[in-house]
Amino acid sequence: MKTVIVELKSLTGLVFGQPVFEEKITGESGEAFEERTWMQKLHEDKNGVFIPSFALKKALVNSAKYLQQSVPGKAKATYTKHFMAGVIVAEPIYLGKEAKNKIQKLRLFLPSNPKTPNGPRVWRNFPLLPEWQGTTTILLTDPLLEDKPDKVKEYLVHAGQLVGLLTLRVGNNGLFGKFEIVNFKVMK
Repeated sequence: MKTVIVELKSLTGLVFGQPVFEEKITGESGEAFEERTWMQKLHEDKNGVFIPSFALKKALVNSAKYLQQSVPGKAKATYTKHFMAGVIVAEPIYLGKEAKNKIQKLRLFLPSNPKTPNGPRVWRNFPLLPEWQGTTTILLTDPLLEDKPDKVKEYLVHAGQLVGLLTLRVGNNGLFGKFEIVNFKVMK
């Protein structure tokens, strides 16, 4: 197994969309509920605001699916299954406690039910972090990727440009979540 320490920096803002499990107060309108609870969509714990580890893992896997590069010497096999099974993002990307002070409200007029996009629309609010930077650890457990950490870096570059992270990301027809690599260090 190889360990990679990676530092990422935003190219576009980051929009958080964690589900809100709080119930409406009796008589509260949908808009009032949205106004009261929008900050609960933020990923946050005692260490501060963070990007969940699964978000980066999903970006890497989606990058592999998008690129569909063949593994040399493996006929039509691609790198996708190697990224799915052989990459572990070991920890969230912590953006710091001060990141919460930089959060802005992004207000959008969206379909009330995303499954029926032509139906009625309502106002939704999302936490937007305009700029961010953070570090995480990636474990390469697949023997093929252990020998090719540069391939992981290549796919991470594509993930930052073509897929993005979290809600309203570029890979889902959004404008947010793009990033670049500041540092990529393979540990021995």
